[in-house]
Amino acid sequence: MTSSGAPVVLGVESSCDETGFGIVSDGILLGQGLASSASQHAMFGGVVPEIAARAHLDAVVPTLQIALDDAGVQARDITHVAVTSGPGLATAVHVGLAAAKSIAWALDKPLYGVHHLAGHAAADTLEHGPLPEQSIVLIVSGGHTSILAVGDLVRDPIEHLGDTLDDAAGEAFDKVSRLLGLGYPGGPAISRAAVGGDPAAFAFPRAMLRPRDAPFTFSFSGLKTSVARTVETLERAGEPVPVADIAASFEQAVVDVLVTKALRAVQERGLDTLVIVGGVAANARLRAVAQERCDAAGVELRIPPPRLCTDNGAMIAAVGDLLVRSGAEPSGLSIAADPSAVLHGAQLPLLR
Repeated sequence: MTSSGAPVVLGVESSCDETGFGIVSDGILLGQGLASSASQHAMFGGVVPEIAARAHLDAVVPTLQIALDDAGVQARDITHVAVTSGPGLATAVHVGLAAAKSIAWALDKPLYGVHHLAGHAAADTLEHGPLPEQSIVLIVSGGHTSILAVGDLVRDPIEHLGDTLDDAAGEAFDKVSRLLGLGYPGGPAISRAAVGGDPAAFAFPRAMLRPRDAPFTFSFSGLKTSVARTVETLERAGEPVPVADIAASFEQAVVDVLVTKALRAVQERGLDTLVIVGGVAANARLRAVAQERCDAAGVELRIPPPRLCTDNGAMIAAVGDLLVRSGAEPSGLSIAADPSAVLHGAQLPLLR
């Protein structure tokens, strides 16, 4: 415990290509360390699980030390450990889980298995304080695009209102970036390329927005295909490919669908707060359009700063901190990795 008696929670994240450790006490981020293997995956155009797992193994000890130094605490000051136990790449999740179990066992501290997506939602609390009693959370990342109805993040069940039928928004960014020769990861690359482009230059489709479509369900594969056909048509005609205009038009199409459906959920539920989290929440156009439309609708918009949008240990520590303060029972050292875990609650149950 700190001098105030508050728990000091270490969070461990390794679900994809970031190795993250964060330390949170009483809702306050004390410090964090983050390592990424993204550059090692760039030549493959996406994350290679075996490479990610080996990179996690190399990064665990130094990244933990960075987090401890950043927080100004010693390992002995840690009172609880929280870890992503799913979902994610199986080999990657196992490395972080093994590290967290080792730390919890060595320090003789309780261990909590946390759902990765609940971590993204909790990241916002480190910047803006506790979530309201009820809110809509839009999660947009490389592997997930979901609209959730959230009450108390760790006490109440989390309700899935809708998910993507195919590519997540982040996957679509990666694939379109590859089509345009912009590299990996695609989100930042598309965003940079779009700066000088015209978002109205190409009328790319906005899927699942017709009246009879599922109101909170997403689909981005058709948009990706439309971009591919546009590029192919231009190249066959021997015309230059206007990369900036295509990037801006694609980005706008994604943003329009995300914001329209998320605001629809807020309004249909009679709520007044929209929280946008996940790696794609760092996108400048998404942040600007969401702010503009939320202001017009009288809805409070909460988005964590970009440094807390991508995968990190701080968000997992934030969930752990909430679980500890709510009196939740620890998961224990027998918690197993669940790479395909469905989000029903912030703490993952033991697999039987």
